[in-house]
Amino acid sequence: MKSVLVIGASRGIGLAVVKRALGGGHSLRAFARSAARIDIDDPRLERVEGDARSPEDLGRALTGTDAVVLSLGVPPGAGFIIGPVDLFSSATRALLPAMRETGVRRLIAVTGFGAGDSRAAIPLLQRLPFQLVFGRAYADKTVQEQLIRDSGLDWTLVRPGVLTNGRATRRYSVLSEPATWRNGIVSRADVADFIVAQLDSRDFVHRAPVVIG
Repeated sequence: MKSVLVIGASRGIGLAVVKRALGGGHSLRAFARSAARIDIDDPRLERVEGDARSPEDLGRALTGTDAVVLSLGVPPGAGFIIGPVDLFSSATRALLPAMRETGVRRLIAVTGFGAGDSRAAIPLLQRLPFQLVFGRAYADKTVQEQLIRDSGLDWTLVRPGVLTNGRATRRYSVLSEPATWRNGIVSRADVADFIVAQLDSRDFVHRAPVVIG
């Protein structure tokens, strides 16, 4: 069983990973600004409040862990309504050297379908609305992905499609080859199931699969 640091653990996929990993017997360190509000009672869960852009906060949280799940989010409309987005790249720039300094090599980072080279798989008619709504956030996710690819760590980039709060079905598709990449709906619980499976697997090290239902 692994000791896992989940960054962005208070909601969304990060919180789903916490729940799934605890169910799989792992020990969790849940890192978020609002970590104290995570309403899970389990002796294997440690809540750590901190700033994902702070090398000092991250360094303290990394000590004694075996792997990192990085799952950050921004509010809907970020970059379209409320200005530029740099959370993903700035947090990653703080995390990567902290991981190297503490000797933690395994990194599973959630980005999204449309980041990096998966952008080319978006159908032509959908590219303009995607750019208008998600463009700045996904431009920053693309920078984040490249930083991780260049890190020298044992990374996996997880690119979910359109997310829902549905239950875990464990009948999701993992599209690892670019020719198969397409968008689709997937629950956060199913994405979390895939992520937790990678903690004990090297099948997707240095790969960037798209995950859809």
